[in-house]
Amino acid sequence: MIARVIRKAVTALMLSLIDAYKLFISPFIGTNCRFDPTCSTYALMVIREHGPVRGGWLAIRRIGRCHPWSEGGIDLPPKPHRH
Repeated sequence: MIARVIRKAVTALMLSLIDAYKLFISPFIGTNCRFDPTCSTYALMVIREHGPVRGGWLAIRRIGRCHPWSEGGIDLPPKPHRH
């Protein structure tokens, strides 16, 4: 029960930080992402779908691949594993 509350709180915090980035920082630096969906949108998607730990890891990996020498392109989030 407590773990679920902590997970939801961490997820909400991470999503809020990404939303703040999209609202306050991204408009000033422009769209530089090589991928579709953008890295911030991808991060929102994977954190919502996979949770803060796995979703956060997937978002970090994606941001690491987004650089000027990357081919970029369409990179959709992986489907969650349902057991």
